[in-house]
Amino acid sequence: MTFGKYGKMILANMERNYPYRKQELELTGELKIKIFEREKYILELKKQVEQQIKEKYKGKLDEKVIEDLVQDRVRAELK
Repeated sequence: MTFGKYGKMILANMERNYPYRKQELELTGELKIKIFEREKYILELKKQVEQQIKEKYKGKLDEKVIEDLVQDRVRAELK
């Protein structure tokens, strides 16, 4: 399976916390689809959060700080 950064995180989370759901999705052939859908949602969320933070702080924060804030929000969504 080839997933992006967040797809790999989603899969690892499923393996750890939802092994029976993961197995069910594998058996029905829906695992890849569900992970790609979730990854797409996370990437859209990341884009929105980054835009909101940039608008709120308008040049007051370094790009690294913005990226850290965005990653914190995304990680919270992945749990």
